[in-house]
Amino acid sequence: MAALGSASAVLPALDAVAATTPAAATTPLAWTVEAAGRTLGLQRPLFLVALPVAALLAWALIFRGADGTAGGRSRRLLFASRLLVVVLLVVAAAGPYTVATRMTDGDPQVTLLVDDSDSMAVTEDVASQLASDIEDEGVPVTTSTVARGGSSPIGDAVAANLRPNGTVVLVSDGQVTSGRSLASATTLARDLNATVSAVGVEPTETEQYVTVSGPSKTSVGVENAFLAQVDGVVPEGAEGATVELVVDVDGEEVAREVVNTTGGVEFSQTFETTGTHRVTARIESDDRFQTNDVFRKTVRVVEPPRVLYVSRGDYPFGDYLSQLYDVETAETVPADLSSYHAVVLQDLRAEDVGNTDSLQRFVIDGGGLLTVGGRNAFENGGYDGSSLASMLPVTTGEGASQQTNLVFAIDVSGSAESGMRVQKSVALDALDQLGDENRVGIVGFNYRAYDVAPLRPLGPNRESAADLIRRLESGGATDIAVGLDGAAQQLGDRRGTIILISDGHDRFQDAATLADQLGRDGVSVITIGTGPNPNERTLRAIARASGGNYLRADETDRLRILFGGSNRQYAGDGLTVVDQNDFVTAGVELTANPGSVNDVSVRSGANFLVAADDGTPAVASWRYGLGRVATVTTYAGDGTLDGLLQSPDSLLLTKSTNYVIGDPERKASGVAEVSDTRVDQSTTVVYRGGERPRGVEGLRFSAVSPGVYEATVVPTETGYRDVLDTAFAVNYPVEHAGFGRPAALEAAVSDSGGTMYGPNDAAEIAASARDNAAGVQPVRDDWAVAFVAAAFLLYLIEVLARRVQVYRGRTQSEGGLI
Repeated sequence: MAALGSASAVLPALDAVAATTPAAATTPLAWTVEAAGRTLGLQRPLFLVALPVAALLAWALIFRGADGTAGGRSRRLLFASRLLVVVLLVVAAAGPYTVATRMTDGDPQVTLLVDDSDSMAVTEDVASQLASDIEDEGVPVTTSTVARGGSSPIGDAVAANLRPNGTVVLVSDGQVTSGRSLASATTLARDLNATVSAVGVEPTETEQYVTVSGPSKTSVGVENAFLAQVDGVVPEGAEGATVELVVDVDGEEVAREVVNTTGGVEFSQTFETTGTHRVTARIESDDRFQTNDVFRKTVRVVEPPRVLYVSRGDYPFGDYLSQLYDVETAETVPADLSSYHAVVLQDLRAEDVGNTDSLQRFVIDGGGLLTVGGRNAFENGGYDGSSLASMLPVTTGEGASQQTNLVFAIDVSGSAESGMRVQKSVALDALDQLGDENRVGIVGFNYRAYDVAPLRPLGPNRESAADLIRRLESGGATDIAVGLDGAAQQLGDRRGTIILISDGHDRFQDAATLADQLGRDGVSVITIGTGPNPNERTLRAIARASGGNYLRADETDRLRILFGGSNRQYAGDGLTVVDQNDFVTAGVELTANPGSVNDVSVRSGANFLVAADDGTPAVASWRYGLGRVATVTTYAGDGTLDGLLQSPDSLLLTKSTNYVIGDPERKASGVAEVSDTRVDQSTTVVYRGGERPRGVEGLRFSAVSPGVYEATVVPTETGYRDVLDTAFAVNYPVEHAGFGRPAALEAAVSDSGGTMYGPNDAAEIAASARDNAAGVQPVRDDWAVAFVAAAFLLYLIEVLARRVQVYRGRTQSEGGLI
């Protein structure tokens, strides 16, 4: 990496491009030389071998073979003239040329990529007229249809048609349903100095589709929330269409409501029998596609998982669990835990737990453990140094102030330019949350990464780090993966955390892949979204891949919970969700505050999920062996969980318990499980049993582990399908669930330096193509014709001069050389 703002890292890249320019290429036998900023060359230098032969022949003809009375002076002048003519002709035959760098108009052209997929059927067809109008402006157009029917591999098409310094204009709604993403193609465009522009097409017809979201697996007797949603597009100026949305479960109607184009119906359902249940939503709409007017969803209902609740107190949490699961109570942990999915301990001293050896084997083998604190637990219950403590994601006692390695990766690309002042403010605020014990480095990035400040103790360098952040300037394209890699290079082999500050307008696949690898190496990524419209989907995906958190710009105070140290103590108001991406805390709303918390700290590698008002971990989780373990360390003065047992806070306890339970069917045998899918998309049939399933039409099962077999099925029609006594839903193609212009299209255009055009902007597209093609480029000039012309002109001048001499009487035509 080079210093921020340094040009030394940029110049070599330009030299490399010039060295590979086709105009400067020569044949293997060519001869070149550099002179005065130009490249002088001969395509066929072997022709120069003819020069001495031609010179000798001319000398023999003039001085030995010619008769006449011409004097020696005349013969010498004639020889010099004819020799020069021969030299010019031989050099012309050798193919002289020069290569010089100068401003040129280039070869402007437009590649028009036309999307003819199903989702474009509800928009105006503008491609043919647009191509004709561009050619009328004098710029040639290549038109290529890149998507048809139910598939839109738009990203693949853009990538395949990119050329160095070229212009690709996409006539599409930007809905990518297969292949690489538009963001991935944009990265390639930046590498080639090409631009991706798009013609904004607007819907001319109303199109509506329906979907259903909700749990795919649940237990008997548990209330489940579902949402049937209607989405679609409406032409500009048209009134939104209303439709009647009908939902039925197992053929029995449960909801009916008239909704708008972007409306929905929330409903709850409690299943009283096990097996696969079918949820179907329908709308009646008079639009282009009918297949997307029905959405099907299956819900697998199983017997409530068995949970062992162990406590010596009379706490209401045990009754709460009994409403949701098959709960058995005990005062100590027994030796045999094979029939349970999870064990819940509440307010127990370590010595009162019971058989901790069997509990440890149970968790290592895949069982779950939820430990709930209280007045007799953790620091009050002798956990320190016990066998129980080794399984928990927290340790007792205040965590000692530890030195943490933190690297800021700050987006300074062009997409962040408009909000750079806010970007710096967020970075400075995040820096202010960190304790002096931490080591902090700073990396700025656009399409390259730049060292701004090395990794060093924050305490004595806090002000200088802040000053360097204030001096950052923006520019260039965005490549978040490059920024993460630059920050990782600063960390080297050290564990630590990368704090990514960006608007997120870039492809997330590469960055998420890199973040996943960083997480495996012990480096987590905390992403902070900035700008007027941060791409939270990308930033969440990157954080989730590494095991980190996503924070909004106004949530940087949560960094103080994790890295505040001794001089930056967190002071909150009640419970605070630290990681909103985790299964346990996603969608959780906390309003209660039990008021007390055990004196614990989070272990390295564990998930810090919820903090108490003083920053102490109230909820944490991790994996132990094959099992899952979570702790709830907040409690009320009377030892109960107080308001956490009431809605909406009770969701935190339910999800914590569900997390440690894991798959409630993992102990079952002779059962199959299949995920819902779409037409022409594969899904996997998983069978757990003693023998490989046989005789299932169209399916061939392969063993993936002892007692587990899998087969792949690709359905071609919508509806419900049954396989091995279970059902799964097949819904309409994803192409029919995406209409209108997604944010990814505008982001791709912006990040590549392109333009979003209208259907009538042919002149602007042509002008842009000329501008992109023009520029300072190596240009080759061939000089063979000029040398031939010079030889002919020289010969003509010599002949005319001698004729003039004869005319004036200064010589005679009988000299023999005229």
